[in-house]
Amino acid sequence: MSENRAVNQQNTLQSPARQANLELLRCVAMMMVIVLHYLGKGNLLTSLSEKWLYPAESIAWLLESFCIVAVNVYMFISGYFLCTSSFKPSRLLQLWLQVWMYSVAVGLLGALTGVMEETAFDTHFLLTLIFPVAMNHYWFMTAYIFLYILLPFLGMAVQRMTKRQLQIAALLLLIVFSLQKSILPVRLETDKLGYDCLWYVCVFVAAAYVRRFGIPFLEKRGRGIALYAGGCLLIFCGTMILREVYLRTGRLERMIQMCMEYNHILPFLAAMGLFGAFLRLKISGKLALFVCKIAPYTLGVYLLHENLGLRYTWQNWLGADKLLERLPIYPYMSALIRWGVGYSVSGLLLHVTLAVVCVFVVGILVDMLRAFLVRGLDRILSVLPPYRRLRQWVLGLDECFRERSAQTGN
Repeated sequence: MSENRAVNQQNTLQSPARQANLELLRCVAMMMVIVLHYLGKGNLLTSLSEKWLYPAESIAWLLESFCIVAVNVYMFISGYFLCTSSFKPSRLLQLWLQVWMYSVAVGLLGALTGVMEETAFDTHFLLTLIFPVAMNHYWFMTAYIFLYILLPFLGMAVQRMTKRQLQIAALLLLIVFSLQKSILPVRLETDKLGYDCLWYVCVFVAAAYVRRFGIPFLEKRGRGIALYAGGCLLIFCGTMILREVYLRTGRLERMIQMCMEYNHILPFLAAMGLFGAFLRLKISGKLALFVCKIAPYTLGVYLLHENLGLRYTWQNWLGADKLLERLPIYPYMSALIRWGVGYSVSGLLLHVTLAVVCVFVVGILVDMLRAFLVRGLDRILSVLPPYRRLRQWVLGLDECFRERSAQTGN
């Protein structure tokens, strides 16, 4: 047995909260999400149909290529842990309430204070705040909660399958939902670009396979990070090639960003490579304790900065609009002038770093406050008999699924 396989087996026996390497990856993935939202919603990604891309604009797309794996990585981590866990209705309720609290509180605060931009305060907006999952306020959380509801079926299925069966099932899912769209030069009507629960079923099954059987290729040092870096470079190069095809022929305009879609095979493989690299990583001591302490609050970072009340506002608070103040410039002077003034490479990297640090830290602190208030409210309501009975009923449902998991060997 290889050293890495032994490490994987040891990690499998640990409590998920103690696997600091994957909790660190959870934090890194959320930071990548911030980068994506800062670049995209901060209007820092120049249209790829434009004839010219200046140095900083190319670097922005390169950053996008290296961070586009974030959502797949986050779901890979979730699938890795969920595939051996019993379904908990209490956890489902906690997730829904967490999403609802952010949706209503931050959404109304953004609207009533006047900081909300590019979103109309109307009936549809209010319904989106009140029913965040059903109205797709946060598409990722809608997909995740739907996936969690399917956990009683998916979890039992992946645990009962043999290695060969799971390989075939995973391959069929990837062919249907990823590989065919990755190689065909047309848009498929069933392709949702990875913004749906079905794609995350694919990621879940892949994560379950890694959890149960491992991937020998990723067990050798350096291969995971090489797969990640190589995959991201191919994403960037593939995008630039499709852009060049469009500029020269006027065709494939809808396909230019195909390589950067979540369910494209390149982001999937790159995400698997990054996951494999962190799976090998060993973290201990105070760093491990610190990472495991803040990682549970990373979801709050997403729910805060992607709320409709702030979604198109915070980027300019951190200076994205300043980067867009450009001087008139001729294309042949771009390499000499644009490097030092206006939308510069150094300015871009500085602002992206600032955005990641500020949004991540504020999001963690806000979610810590939310968790503190929820615990306090729970203690206050615990004196009420109806609340205690309701809580015991929900916990009883947890026990029902836990007993069933024990009977089936999960």
